[in-house]
Amino acid sequence: MSKISPDYLALQRLYHWEKTAPTRVALTQPMGAGAVQDFTWAQVADHSRRMAAHLKAQGWAPGSKVAILSKNCAWWMMSDLAIWMAGYVSVPLYPTLAPDTITQILTHSESKALFVGKLDGWEHMKPGVPAGLPCMSYPLSPDDAKQAYEGWDAIVARTAPMKESPVRGEDELATLIYTSGTTGLPKGVMHSFGNFAWALDRGLQRIPLTQDDRMLSYLPLAHVVERMLVEHGWLRTAMHVYFAESLDTFTADLQRSRPTVFFSVPRLWVKFQQGIHHKMPPAKLNRLLGIPLIGGLVRKKIRKALGLDQCRFAAGGAAPMPLALLEWYGQLGIAINEGYGMTENLALSHITEAGKNQRGTVGPTYPDVQQRIDPETGEIQMKSQALMQGYYKEPEKTAEVFTPDGWLKTGDKGSIDAQGLLHITGRVKDLFKTGKGKYVAPAPIEDKLVMHEAIEACVVTGANLGQPLGIAMLNADAVAQSASAEGRAALESSLSAHIKSINATLDPHERLQCLVVTTTAWTVDNDVITPTFKVKRNRIEDLYAKHYEAWENSGKTVLWQS
Repeated sequence: MSKISPDYLALQRLYHWEKTAPTRVALTQPMGAGAVQDFTWAQVADHSRRMAAHLKAQGWAPGSKVAILSKNCAWWMMSDLAIWMAGYVSVPLYPTLAPDTITQILTHSESKALFVGKLDGWEHMKPGVPAGLPCMSYPLSPDDAKQAYEGWDAIVARTAPMKESPVRGEDELATLIYTSGTTGLPKGVMHSFGNFAWALDRGLQRIPLTQDDRMLSYLPLAHVVERMLVEHGWLRTAMHVYFAESLDTFTADLQRSRPTVFFSVPRLWVKFQQGIHHKMPPAKLNRLLGIPLIGGLVRKKIRKALGLDQCRFAAGGAAPMPLALLEWYGQLGIAINEGYGMTENLALSHITEAGKNQRGTVGPTYPDVQQRIDPETGEIQMKSQALMQGYYKEPEKTAEVFTPDGWLKTGDKGSIDAQGLLHITGRVKDLFKTGKGKYVAPAPIEDKLVMHEAIEACVVTGANLGQPLGIAMLNADAVAQSASAEGRAALESSLSAHIKSINATLDPHERLQCLVVTTTAWTVDNDVITPTFKVKRNRIEDLYAKHYEAWENSGKTVLWQS
């Protein structure tokens, strides 16, 4: 076990920048109507110290839990720092959760208070907050939250800053990160300050962050990757973090921040691609890219339009990246490094190496991370000093996810090639057997299916059917097109051709019998996707399994389901 330098623990990093770079801008927060508010390191520290003094004055026992329910913003980060400084443990909640899930997490974590921050659906979420739980609001909170709860600025204005600079030991619990729950209820993953510091040490050997870098924070800070890469990367390096204002302003937010390091989930990389194809058809784009001088200008123009013209390191993760998508971005001069990890290991497991063509894999392990494949199940197992302390208050579930010799069971299937690169082939539990007794791994087929420009998300299923079938959610443009008989017919023709081309690449038992398309959005609210855009397979089965036999016997390649 390697020891962590105390200087690299989260709070010590704040004190370091407070002392050595007080006037450097640390955070840039959009305030609406084009206005922004900058926070220097001195201001971040001052706000955090004042809020910490307020929290500590409540007299809760050391190690008490304090929750944050908000979209990403400067006050989210300062709340986290204040909670730690006061001697407490932070509990972030996704800003899109259903009220029942909010109740479950706040109750299970025994949270003593809640920061209610920047939210789009507060009216829907509010019933999930237990009666009597003390709450505080942010300057960008919904109006009724600002009226109901004392605001950040008021608390900071009336509270003297904490003069001491308390430190937290590497073995102390820093946070509970509740998993997004693709199966069952979310579990509270316990991570220490030392876990984060060790993971940053190894992560920075592959992702070269410096104080000169810029990142746009827009994926939920409640998710482990954003927490690690943005929040803790910021604390370690003093890079400049910008926040996104809204979905509608996202392009402008990217162009304002011009990130030098950018991470996104596959679904959003696909949406960027579809947006480009909407303005320039694929055939025309490919033709222009093939012309030496013009191709270079087109690449530069597209990267600038995306706000990624200054990006020197791009990454994807949280779900498999389709190989065709990686190749497409490679043509534009954007090399996407694919990462792999879990909440349980702080997302520090594998990542492809910059400058090397390792497409089709998630690369080698990070330094000092061990990997192996279970010879019986093909499951990927790993071990490192970033492994969680366990699931909060759930020792039985903790025991289930570790082997007797202390390796984390990822639940993913894979293989390791001669170069030590990891190939992920699917989920151990996602494999299903058709009625012909053949096993099908859905993930590689879904990677191909989602590449159609009309498809937003998809699932391949079919346990006990003669052949697998696909279920796909159309994106907004395709839904609008399907409103007319002519548009629907054109979509059907295009999707049929897509299925035919995919089936030509598959073994006979893997070929899709049909594709069912739905115009009803899969959302967090209707419980079909998680806050990180992963489709809940068990929920798909609940909604659609009763139709499988009829769909299989329909004789149609493309079917419509409202």
